[in-house]
Amino acid sequence: MIDLYTFTTPNGRKVSIMLEEVELPYNVHKIDITKGDQFTPEFVAINPNSKIPAIIDSDTNMTVFESGAILIYLAEKTGKLLPTEQKSRFQVIEWLMFQMASVGPMFGQLNHFKRFAPEKIPYAIERYEKETLRLYGVLDKQLSDKEFICGDYSIADIATYPWVASYEFQGLTLDNHPNLKRWFETIQQRQAVQRGMAVPA
Repeated sequence: MIDLYTFTTPNGRKVSIMLEEVELPYNVHKIDITKGDQFTPEFVAINPNSKIPAIIDSDTNMTVFESGAILIYLAEKTGKLLPTEQKSRFQVIEWLMFQMASVGPMFGQLNHFKRFAPEKIPYAIERYEKETLRLYGVLDKQLSDKEFICGDYSIADIATYPWVASYEFQGLTLDNHPNLKRWFETIQQRQAVQRGMAVPA
């Protein structure tokens, strides 16, 4: 059994989508980051960095934090959504790292400065919106001849989808990136994705 410690953020939803896709049973523990739950001693013992998501796998007595690491762990546990052939495997890992290093941080900063910052700073909004749109372009080009980011559906798609799903929240559109829009709409229809995006209730 997996215990999932999570909240309603793109990073949290990556893991609930993955758990739904690989059909592993799991318990949800809501860590309300707006109330500081991530700083409690109990949660810091699970993730010293005080960030969601994190999991505890009672089958293996493993605790794993960082969403990308959790996706790899669950893929290896189940033998799903991460190729075993070296070239294909590392392509998926490359695009997972692209999400972790670029998409998440840049989209997250745009979310912050556009929606949550107590002071509107035009320079910051322009900077992160421009970079978000550039990353849309990178993904759009990658998807120009592929159904999914690496050809077959994988943890690279699962990691990226919840961040792209925030485009309306950011006041943006996917209309200028037709390949990305088509990819987004395809994944949006997956029942496991819909269930995962609704966690925690």
